[in-house]
Amino acid sequence: MRPFETTPSNPRVLTFLHSFEPGGVERIALRLLRRWRELGVDAPLFLGRTDGAMRDVGADLDVITPPRRGPLVARMETLWMIWTLPRVVRRLRPDVLFCAGNTYAIVALALKALLGRDCPPVLLKVSNDLDRRDQPGWFRFFYRLWLKAQGRYIDHFVGLETPMADEIRLALGVSADRVTIIPDPALSASLIERLRAQPRGPGAGSGRRFVSVARLTPQKNMALMLRGFSRGAQEGDTLTVIGDGPERAKLESLAKHLGLERRVIFKGYVAEPAAQLPSFDVLLLSSNYEGVPAVILEALAAGLPIIATDCSRSMATLLDHGALGVLVPTGDESAFAAAIAAARPGSQDPRRSLDQARRFTLEEAAETYLATLSRLGPKAAMNTPTAASTSAATSSAEGSPT
Repeated sequence: MRPFETTPSNPRVLTFLHSFEPGGVERIALRLLRRWRELGVDAPLFLGRTDGAMRDVGADLDVITPPRRGPLVARMETLWMIWTLPRVVRRLRPDVLFCAGNTYAIVALALKALLGRDCPPVLLKVSNDLDRRDQPGWFRFFYRLWLKAQGRYIDHFVGLETPMADEIRLALGVSADRVTIIPDPALSASLIERLRAQPRGPGAGSGRRFVSVARLTPQKNMALMLRGFSRGAQEGDTLTVIGDGPERAKLESLAKHLGLERRVIFKGYVAEPAAQLPSFDVLLLSSNYEGVPAVILEALAAGLPIIATDCSRSMATLLDHGALGVLVPTGDESAFAAAIAAARPGSQDPRRSLDQARRFTLEEAAETYLATLSRLGPKAAMNTPTAASTSAATSSAEGSPT
């Protein structure tokens, strides 16, 4: 892999990810990196390891990675990053560190502790719900302490939708000027156009075609979805699950136990899941907690009706308080089943859903991120090669609700 070249005028923004393993945080980070590089920004990427099915997404990105040392790296990838990343930061001397999601906050705090004053400013994108109502009280107590530690040591935070401004400020104990709202760049203008233009042919059967796109982990509570589908589906309905993860075997076994093995299709990892959505009738999301789920934005872009759990403070705003989808209480199987039973293909408001989707494009967000990153680093925003184009974005970011 070839080294990065730097020029005196370019700020250097270092992003660190575990690997190319599938995940919404990682996918969006890779898209942002590609866009930044197109804009002339020096944006190196550190990967703890180069494994993972999303290598296709990052195939054209040069990466920096430490030597692989044994099979335990994947199991202890966070510790591996904490061990290897400080040397990379010292060598590259980035102006700013981009922490792509909550999962990486522990790495960011470790860098602050290990590097001390030599640690560059850190921008953390808050990718998940901070309330964690799915957890017992004792967990939330310690989780709140962990969030306060992030608020004390991390320099700036990005929320992905308007309600997250107060959520971040209160949960992390930070002032309003340390929070910027940048709508999650899960879409692009070309993707929206492509999804809207794709024809919606009838399915092979006579029933409704439900779809879920998720990494199969406990957070996504796919078991609730399967049980809700079992109770609410009509004759001929199908459910296609796009995504893979550690719970796949368990979920396949549950589907068989529920008598759904012929009606639930586990499709596994798909490189571009959004492109599949126009082939279905209704999107389902059953998560215990989320931030701003990219799949919800992709479904809006595709014009699909949506049934989702109320898994974050932003969900009601994303779905325009019921105008763009049905929200059910988190963990409520009966409500989820009732929503499935009542679902009507073609019921999405085409204009309203398109207007909402257009708020979440990479083209808009990438430059707003750059404006925010430039204000954190030691170099002035005028030294950024995109300074002229980001001036308006800066004003937008500063005017975001906080």
